[in-house]
Amino acid sequence: MSLTQALNVRFHERIHVNLKEDAMMPLTLASVGAENMIQRVGGNPAVKKHLEDMGFVAGGSVTVVSANGGNLIVSIQE
Repeated sequence: MSLTQALNVRFHERIHVNLKEDAMMPLTLASVGAENMIQRVGGNPAVKKHLEDMGFVAGGSVTVVSANGGNLIVSIQE
């Protein structure tokens, strides 16, 4: 695994979306094209702030547009 892949995995594991009303899953497991609600954003304060600045906030919506080899392209909110 390259450093870029390791960073991508760590990044995506910090964002959890709804699977059901009472369950969560990492963003990397979300289906392409399905809109999901962000349930939790994890990480140290600096990482959380960076993700929130990009629009990854609890209660917000995120849609996986494309997934390729563990890399995701997402649409956040609008």
